[in-house]
Amino acid sequence: MARALRSASWLILSFGGAQALRLMSNLVLTRILYPEAFGLMALVSVVTIGLSLFSDIGIGPAIAQNKRGDDPAFLDTAWTLQLIRGFGLWGGACVLALPVAQFYGEPALAYYIPIAGIGAAITGFAPMKIETAHRHLLLGRLTVLELIAQAIGIAAMVALALATRSVSALVLGGPLQALARVVLTHYFLPGPRNHFRWDPEIAREIMRFGRWIFLSTALFFLTSQGDRLVLGRFLSMEMLGLYNIGYFLASFPTMMGHAVTNRLLIPIFRDRPAHEGEANFRKQRLLRIGLVSGMVGASLLMSLLGPALVEIMYDPRYLPAGAVVALMSCALVPSALGMTYDQAALAAGDSRSFFLYSAVRAVAQVSLILAGAIWFHLFGAIVAIAVAQFVAYPVLVWLARRHRVWDPLTDLGFFVLGGLGCAFALWLHWPLLADLPGASAF
Repeated sequence: MARALRSASWLILSFGGAQALRLMSNLVLTRILYPEAFGLMALVSVVTIGLSLFSDIGIGPAIAQNKRGDDPAFLDTAWTLQLIRGFGLWGGACVLALPVAQFYGEPALAYYIPIAGIGAAITGFAPMKIETAHRHLLLGRLTVLELIAQAIGIAAMVALALATRSVSALVLGGPLQALARVVLTHYFLPGPRNHFRWDPEIAREIMRFGRWIFLSTALFFLTSQGDRLVLGRFLSMEMLGLYNIGYFLASFPTMMGHAVTNRLLIPIFRDRPAHEGEANFRKQRLLRIGLVSGMVGASLLMSLLGPALVEIMYDPRYLPAGAVVALMSCALVPSALGMTYDQAALAAGDSRSFFLYSAVRAVAQVSLILAGAIWFHLFGAIVAIAVAQFVAYPVLVWLARRHRVWDPLTDLGFFVLGGLGCAFALWLHWPLLADLPGASAF
């Protein structure tokens, strides 16, 4: 438990530092560039993140979960798979660039998407020492190196923005940050270097475990990027840029929760299964209460303070993003519960159940966002994100009960407290929310 708490502290520091750097760059870049630039970059990110998630074979979870996760042959084969995947992603970005540009009516995307895709090829060279550090919850040095890499990428982005006053600065920032991360972790993270190696048995084992991860992360693309995928057809580039900035601020608590739970809970569920004793269940409950409390509390705080933060930090062109922050923060509150259950399935090697939950959540969210955007424009699309979490909750309960980690009393308490907090925030900011497209229908 002490090691888990130390690791959680490092993960929170890593994510908090990364988001602080991202916010600082956001504040600087919004004063240099125009809102439409962030709308274009949102569409570039939809493609590059989509390719990454649609090709994820679960190398990280496989190393964290597998008994051979420290075997050099296992790590080298995983690294070779990762490298092949990275160059495949770059090729995919080049192939999709023109069709995406034509679909959204933005010719510049045909040039920007292949450039952004270079970052995937660079990331393919990242050493397996990163995954080994996560496997053993030894995250101190890795956290420092990743923050330095991000700072280098942001500095390059700001310098390019000052020189070009173009969205190309945002596009190039990703590959430059990926290059800095690969170099820093290769030279300064302890552990053996990786070499090209292909063990067919190990490759089949990774792919067998990862086949459901592959499908699950493809569906995660729909839950994490589906809103921008849909709204890119309904909003102007300026409004999409404002939405993207509002979403960035509102999603801070849930993104932090995702970063922590994805790396922290698999080792805990793996080494201390709840079904092996009541003491294990109690410790997991305490840890889960702490994680969910942090995510829900931070989301509610952001929903209350978000509009004021936008007014203080951004220039007048970006003020409409404040309403997005207030509403989106509330819409993301229910997602905190799922993050602390689904990793139990991966820890047990049950990637199929994880996929089934991801499938229901993705289909519900994209369908409801599309319906909300058609009938109630932006306001309806944001509300749909919250509704989708409740639609998928019964499947989440099935997964949690299957692995004996379901805690209904804790869930009920968070549903009640979260609902009351959201109701107060929406009442407080209703005059501001009423200006969002589609709000008049409510």
